[in-house]
Formats: sequence, C-alpha cells, structure tokens
Amino acid sequence: MGSPVVSPLINLVVRVFTIILLVASLIVLATDNITYGLGFYDYGYQFKFTDIYAYRYMLSVMVIGLVWILLQSAFTIFHFSSGNPLGGNAFAHIEFYGDKVISYLLGTGAAAGFGLTVDAKRFSELDSFENDFFNKANAAASLLLIAFFLSAISSVFSSYNLPKAVTAA
Repeated sequence: MGSPVVSPLINLVVRVFTIILLVASLIVLATDNITYGLGFYDYGYQFKFTDIYAYRYMLSVMVIGLVWILLQSAFTIFHFSSGNPLGGNAFAHIEFYGDKVISYLLGTGAAAGFGLTVDAKRFSELDSFENDFFNKANAAASLLLIAFFLSAISSVFSSYNLPKAVTAA
C-alpha cells in the first residue's frame, strides 16, 4: 500500500497561510515599542522590541522562516503548474529536512517569546504601557506558534514526496 499523496494545491494553501501568519507576526512585533518621558522639555526614551534578545531571536526566526517558505511556495507553484516536482529526489530531501529545520526554528522562536513575556509579567510590576508592550509581543508569539503548526504540517506533506526505498525480496 502506497503512502498518501497530497496535492500541491493543498501544500500551497498551507504555505500561503503560514506566510500570512508570519507577516502578521512580524508586523505586530516590529511595531512593538514604548516611549517614556514625553514631557515639555524631555525628549524621552523609546524602548523597542530590539532591546530584548528573545524578541530579536523571534524576529530573526520570522525572517528566516518567511524566506524559506516563500522559496518553497515558488517551487510548489512550479510543481502545481507543471505537474512535476523541481529537482527530483535530491530536492525532495532538501525540502523535507529544510521544512523540519524551519518548523523547529519557528517553534523555538515562539517559545522564546512566550517564556520571556511570562517571566517579565510575573516578576515585575508593570504599568499600563509596559503591559501593552508585553501583550503585543505575546500576540506576535501566538501568531508565530500557529505558523509553527502550519509549517509542521507542510513538513509532513513534504515527507510524502521523499523517494521510496527499494527493498530486495
């Protein structure tokens, strides 16, 4: 009995939803900042998400994942339009292992964001601006977590494209 076959269209739809979630998460995180001390003579200080290493890691993971999934989407469109996968057996392995690595990166990025946000909110008394800052970062991590799940589904779909081993009788 053969392995199930997933249509390139279904794979493309999952990748498109992953792209949408990654872009949304990227926008939410990139717009996350607080400005302190905006008095009449005070210039203030702007606290940005890039001031925190875990959120920088989230951003890096989002960009890397977005580049990979856009590239894979282009290859999936080629597969869908031509009916033949690009690159044959070697590319099927690259796609499979690349999808695994990217999905794990997305998962660790979401975990880093959630971990820092929970610890920051638990161990400090936050004013409303700081609370909004961490809630926004938590929303970005939530979108990234959903993107991880969809990327893991794409990884399963890419496993169906792997060449089958020939066994001697």
